[in-house]
Amino acid sequence: MITIYTSPSCSSCRKVKKYFDENKIPYKEKNILSIPLNENELKEILALSENGTEDIISTRSKVIKENNINIDDMSINELIKFIKENPSCLKRPILIDDQKLQVGYSEDEISAFMPRARRFLKENICKDCEDMKK
Repeated sequence: MITIYTSPSCSSCRKVKKYFDENKIPYKEKNILSIPLNENELKEILALSENGTEDIISTRSKVIKENNINIDDMSINELIKFIKENPSCLKRPILIDDQKLQVGYSEDEISAFMPRARRFLKENICKDCEDMKK
């Protein structure tokens, strides 16, 4: 099952959910502002990110800019505590499954993130539609 970490005011989050709904892809949504991420979720997100904090932390976020925070100087435990206390510093949406992570909305990247069987089905349906137009 894919989990999508969202926030209510995030337009990219709404686009991802719409894409998944339109393509009938099941997902579980978690609003990171109303239900704080737990330590295990944060460790999973960090473990799946290819570039560590660069992939998931917005250095342009208000809390980081105003407090002149340097994420690179933090230990893992300090980072997890910081994110739990300041979830708005996370880039959104964050999509995870058992093996991979996707941050943000790009239809091409979301398509590649989809489960292989569903992607294969969609590609063949689209190909059939193109063949019918000929």
